[in-house]
Amino acid sequence: MKITDCNIEIANWSADENDLKAIRATVFIEEQNVPVELEWDGVDPDCIHFIVRSNSQAIATARLKPDGQIGRMAVLKHYRGLGIGSKLLNKILSHAKESGIKHVFLHAQIQVVGFYQQFGFIAEGEEFMDASIPHRAMFINIC
Repeated sequence: MKITDCNIEIANWSADENDLKAIRATVFIEEQNVPVELEWDGVDPDCIHFIVRSNSQAIATARLKPDGQIGRMAVLKHYRGLGIGSKLLNKILSHAKESGIKHVFLHAQIQVVGFYQQFGFIAEGEEFMDASIPHRAMFINIC
């Protein structure tokens, strides 16, 4: 499969909430068995959300918290391996830089640590469990 029409934009939580929640529910709650109460942590209204659409269908999302933490990055299964995650992460990092955020961090699931390292993220600390999934803290300084 090849994505020819793929748009990444800053979402409006109020207007795009259903699409954003649908992606996250599919990836985190259904596929990864993250408990509902952990996924919906109450901070979404305070975050910058990014949404990827292909042919008007919402296929990926992520959020950037005011403190510089990237989280809830999710690509629907059918669209993985097509470079969408890379494009999305580049968009988030560009937005963070334009917004004056100098230190970006995230909690990466162990299986995607290498993905983030390709962008210059550095793993720090020990592996830890979050929602019964092993993670590593990672950071990058952007100027």
